[in-house]
Amino acid sequence: MAKHLVIVESPGKIKTIGKVLGKDYVVKASIGHVRDLPVKKQDDRLQDSLVVGVAKDFTPAYVTVPNKRKVLEGLQKAAASADKVFLCPDPDREGEAIAWHLSEALHLDPQRVVRVTFDEITPRGIRAGLGHPRGIDMDLVNSQQARRVLDRIVGYTLSPLLTKKIGGGHLTAGRVQSVAVRLLVEREKEIKAFKAEAYWTLAGTFNLDGKAFQASLRALDGKQVVAGAEDLAKFRSGQGQAGMSGIVRMLIADAATARALVERLSKAAYAVSFYEVKEVLDRPYPPFATSQLQQAAANRLGFDARRTMRVAQQLYEGVPLGEQGPVALITYMRTDSFRISQDALHECRAYIAERFGEKYLPERPNFYASRKGAQEAHECIRPTHVELLPDQVRQHLSDEHYKLYKLIHDRFVAC
Repeated sequence: MAKHLVIVESPGKIKTIGKVLGKDYVVKASIGHVRDLPVKKQDDRLQDSLVVGVAKDFTPAYVTVPNKRKVLEGLQKAAASADKVFLCPDPDREGEAIAWHLSEALHLDPQRVVRVTFDEITPRGIRAGLGHPRGIDMDLVNSQQARRVLDRIVGYTLSPLLTKKIGGGHLTAGRVQSVAVRLLVEREKEIKAFKAEAYWTLAGTFNLDGKAFQASLRALDGKQVVAGAEDLAKFRSGQGQAGMSGIVRMLIADAATARALVERLSKAAYAVSFYEVKEVLDRPYPPFATSQLQQAAANRLGFDARRTMRVAQQLYEGVPLGEQGPVALITYMRTDSFRISQDALHECRAYIAERFGEKYLPERPNFYASRKGAQEAHECIRPTHVELLPDQVRQHLSDEHYKLYKLIHDRFVAC
């Protein structure tokens, strides 16, 4: 009989993790959240309309998710005979909350419960996770609870108002979408209030030693000015010259002024007073964090954010690669960090030297600073096995799996 119980979030990980851990471990899945806020009032701790304990310092009262009762019964039975229970939902605040809910719902003895996270579902990542057990991080749990309670307070308050004011069936509003809609409305009002005004710019084509080049008019009589109409209302209220995508250009308020300047400047003599030649080092983009992956997938692949995260989740949990069975192709896809583990860094540098040659290998690795407050415990989104080329495994992947994996693989090697 297995000595230890490992509870993961998704059934897709069971086979891979079980194969690595061996017969002393039994791996089961919670299949997401097992407890949540009730849909309607069930006891006196709750406010009728919000189903949140507003009168009790917003203390949530949780109930078992209806379709998870059998899941909890199975986990309870497995936990009863286990020496130790490893709670291994995903390494984010939702996963931390699921681990805490499991501990509470299963009434687990804290002395035999540990929290473990896997940044990658590979033998290396699984062993590294088990090698760093910890307790449940209540700061992360409370972060998730605050988010969930805000969802309920905002949603249950605004949704009826939307339905009443707009109509067309039951409409819902959330704490994120509602703010986004407000920003859109405010921007639309600005657009409608904008009054378009015509202006002109001047550019000339010059020839120097047989080479033609274009230049824009930036100054007249040694002064950088905006000509006419009170300097175009101080350059459209910007009080300066920088504008028009950051290029300093001379704006002319009317066609007559523009024609007069063309006439004058077409007869003028010109000389190159200064030029500079310099080398510029163009650094590659950093590896992907979640928001960068979503943006790149939208721009390059036409994937919306939900589709991107669904496909990434499957690549993280593992996809069958023929006789190898399920293989996790990427690290955890919810991260705000650009950190790369030393093992992955060395493997990628060795791969570049072997595949492309030493001349393409930087003398020192590139390092990228994550934004302030990023969770540096997490890595960036990268391939778990850099030597598994996208085209090499394409026959085993769906079209969307292949496209997203190639995007992640290419970006990681390039950085």
